Amino acid sequence: MKSLLPLLILCLTGSHCFPAHLETEQQDLEIVQNYLEKFYDLKTEGVKISKKKDSSPVVEKLKKMQKFFGLKVTGKPDLETLKMMKNPRCGVPDVSKFAITEGNPKWEKKNLTYSIENYTPDLAKEDVDNAIRKAFKVWSDVSPLTFTKISQGEADIKISFYYGDHYDNSPFDGPNGILAHAFQPGPGIGGDAHFDEGEEWTKDHRNYNLYRVAAHEFGHSLGLSHSSDIGALMFPSYGFSDTNDIQLSQDDINGIQAIYGPGNNPIQPTGPTTPHACDRKLTFDAATTIRGEKIFFKDRFYLRKNPYDSEAEVNFISLFWPSLPSGIEAAYEDAERDLVKFFKGNKYWVTQGQYVLPGYPKSIYSTFGFPATVKKIDAAFSDGYTGKTYFFVENKYWRYNERRRSMDAGYPKLITNDFPGIGSKVDAVINDNEFLYFFSRTRQFKFEPQNKRVVAVLKANSWFNCGNY
Repeated sequence: MKSLLPLLILCLTGSHCFPAHLETEQQDLEIVQNYLEKFYDLKTEGVKISKKKDSSPVVEKLKKMQKFFGLKVTGKPDLETLKMMKNPRCGVPDVSKFAITEGNPKWEKKNLTYSIENYTPDLAKEDVDNAIRKAFKVWSDVSPLTFTKISQGEADIKISFYYGDHYDNSPFDGPNGILAHAFQPGPGIGGDAHFDEGEEWTKDHRNYNLYRVAAHEFGHSLGLSHSSDIGALMFPSYGFSDTNDIQLSQDDINGIQAIYGPGNNPIQPTGPTTPHACDRKLTFDAATTIRGEKIFFKDRFYLRKNPYDSEAEVNFISLFWPSLPSGIEAAYEDAERDLVKFFKGNKYWVTQGQYVLPGYPKSIYSTFGFPATVKKIDAAFSDGYTGKTYFFVENKYWRYNERRRSMDAGYPKLITNDFPGIGSKVDAVINDNEFLYFFSRTRQFKFEPQNKRVVAVLKANSWFNCGNY
C-alpha cells in the first residue's frame, strides 16, 4: 500500500485507503460540491463550483465539515478533507456531537416492531436475521425500548435492500459510497432503514459488515443524528468494529437516553470514551514506533504521532488491523525485518504494514521462552543496534536476543536496578534518537541508556501539540 507521506503507513480516516496522488482538480471540485450538497445543505442552484471562485458559502460549509470531523479548519479542500469525503459512509446528513435529530422526533411507545422486507443475496437469510436482531439489541440494552420482528401487518421499522434510485429522494450511488440511510421516527416511511444492494454485505471485516451498519442506521430510526465523536457508533463514516459485539460509546448512550430515558436494568451500562490527545489524565496501554512514526494505544484506539505534523490523529485499531484485538498491552518494532509485534495476555501477533501474518496469534511461552508465571507483557522495545528486545513484566524486565531467538541468561532483573528513576512499573516504552521514553500513568520519563539516568520528566501526552493546557 502506498503511503500518503514518505513515512506514513496508516490510513486513518476510514476502512479503505486511497492512492497518494489526487484525482484531477475538476474531479476534486465535483467531490466537494456533491458532498457539501448532500451532507451540509450547500445551495448552489445548479451552479458548479469554480476553481478560481472564492465562494463564501462553500468556504463556510467546508469549515463546518472540517470542524465536525476534527480536521484542520481551513475552508479549503486539502488532502485530509478530500480523504474524509471519499470515505464510505451513512447517507444521513451530518449535525454535531451527540445530536438528536432536529425537531426531537421520537417514538411515543417503547415496544417497537420491525420487518425485513427483502434480503440481500450476499448473505444467508439467517445471517441477515441475526445481524438485524443484534443491531437492535445494541440499543435495547441501554434504553427501555424493545424490538420484535413481525412477518405480517405493518411494522414500525421496515428494513429493505435497494439498488440506485428507490423513490425516496435519496438514491444510492453504487459501491463504496453511501452505504445506507434511515428516516427519523414517524408515520409512513418514518423509522425505515434502507441498505444499498450495490455494496457487498458481510458478517466479518471484509467490505461492509451488515451488523455494524445496521446498528448505526437504527440509531437514526430512533431519533439520533450523527456524532462528531469518532469513537461513537453514530459517527458518519464507516469503520469496522468487532463483529461479535458492538459496544456503544458513552456518547451514544447519552444520546439515546436523552430521548427515551435509561433502561430498566438497576445497574446502568456505561460505555467507553474516546481518548483525547490533550487530556491531562491521558495514559497509554502500549506504544511503538512503526516505520518512522510513533503510535500510542489506548483501549480500542490508537493515537498517531506524525513526524511531519505535531497534531495527533485518533482512530480505531480495527480500522487498520481488523484482526488485532482491542486493549493491546505491549508492542515493539523489529525494524530490521519490517515487522511489528503486538501483545495481549499470553498471546502475540506479528504484522507487516496493515497485514497480520498468517499463523498468529501465537503463545509467548513457546516463542520467547517465558515461564508460566508471566501472564502478560506490560511494555517492550527493541534495540536495532544490538538485536536485543526488552520485555517489562511487573517490576522486572527480560532481554531477548532476536538474532539467536532465545532469552538471554541471567534474566529477569529488577527494573529499578538498570533503569533507575522510572519507577518499578512501566505502562509503555518507545525508543527515539538514542533515548528511551518510559510511560507510567500520566508521566513520561526521558531516559538516557548510556548513563542510566532520567534526563526529563514529561506529561505522557507531550508528543502532541496541545499548546497551553
